[in-house]
Amino acid sequence: MATLPERIGTLDTIRGVAVLGILLLNIVAFAMPQTAYMNPRAYGGWHGADLAAYLINFVLFDGKMRGLFSFLFGASMLMVIERAELSGQSPARVHFSRMIWLLIFGLIHLWLIWWGDILTLYAMVGMIAWAFRNKDAHSLIGHGILLLCFQWLLMILMPIGMHATELAAARPDATADARHGLEQLQQGFGVPSAQWIAGQLALMRGGYWGILSDRLANNITTPLNSLLFVGAETLAYMLFGMAALKSGFLTGAWERRRYWRWVAVGFGIGVPVYAALGAWMVAQQFSMMSVAIAVMAASVPVRSVMIVGWAALIILALRPGGALTQRLAAAGRMAFSNYLGTSLICTTLFYGYGFGWFGYWSRAQIYGVVLAVWVLILLWSKPWLEHFRYGPLEWLWRSLARRQWQPMRGGALSATQKVATDTQ
Repeated sequence: MATLPERIGTLDTIRGVAVLGILLLNIVAFAMPQTAYMNPRAYGGWHGADLAAYLINFVLFDGKMRGLFSFLFGASMLMVIERAELSGQSPARVHFSRMIWLLIFGLIHLWLIWWGDILTLYAMVGMIAWAFRNKDAHSLIGHGILLLCFQWLLMILMPIGMHATELAAARPDATADARHGLEQLQQGFGVPSAQWIAGQLALMRGGYWGILSDRLANNITTPLNSLLFVGAETLAYMLFGMAALKSGFLTGAWERRRYWRWVAVGFGIGVPVYAALGAWMVAQQFSMMSVAIAVMAASVPVRSVMIVGWAALIILALRPGGALTQRLAAAGRMAFSNYLGTSLICTTLFYGYGFGWFGYWSRAQIYGVVLAVWVLILLWSKPWLEHFRYGPLEWLWRSLARRQWQPMRGGALSATQKVATDTQ
């Protein structure tokens, strides 16, 4: 019977880079009021080193690491389905059981730990992606491009609606609803009022029950909102990941010059466009409209090619057997545990029920925390997998999805060699 490899090293390593890279953006959402994620003028500083930190992230990492993670999710999901088929299991049962349990984990993460969860979105979009599992690589890419076109049109409507709201709120006879709508937009993309910022600081520096109550009041519908708002883009990236697996791109099977070509295309297009958008936002002093256009709308067409460029660059940089490569691969193999572990660490550091650092550090300063968490992830992942087959949450997810406790001890390498056809 044909078999698939238990692990593909390039996928694990790229996933490891992605799970580390996501923290470059998420750290702002952990450490500051939500608006600071989009607009540096909202909080955390927007001059000097703080401005440089924002622009470097915007040009090189914002949306790219999340997209890279989505690529890898789609590829891994397809591998699980194919392994299930080859081993005689029901691929539908295996896939949907995994997605349902991922959704449950995501809801726990979203409601009890941190508002910025992405697992619920992946679970829901992953269920939709099932319908594309048998498409060839070209068809997957075609469907992905159509989805990105839809996402782009959706994002273009945002600044148009924003402009209409600004006009309505500026009228002498503006209604309370119009003024409230403008305030909400400012809280998302502009510079919120000092009163709102003070309220956010007091909330997040307070106790767990106050934060939990606010989260349950404001984030119950977040999964559905995320699906409607960025579901098309996320599905597109998953389809691209499936196509990249089927074409041999993600397995490292291409010639090196083909990978270099994609590095040149991805960064050659993406960096100039993002740099121009960043310069325009600076010139506009990060007005609410400029942020909405640059961050949400104008970047959609170029983000995907830059994600592919990142994947190609990582594959080219891999050194099989190298110390850093092994540690990145281990971090990627335990991406679920590391992602949720990062949330537990950062909420403990920044929220009031922990160290209470929320809002006290500038944008540039918080990257010291990022470096510390990176070191921790790289230090613990490989030794853990030398003694256990899976990361702790990977083991729990696998056991619940299979409705049977899975063997844990033995070391990941020995388990990989022993169970070559096992599903993930």
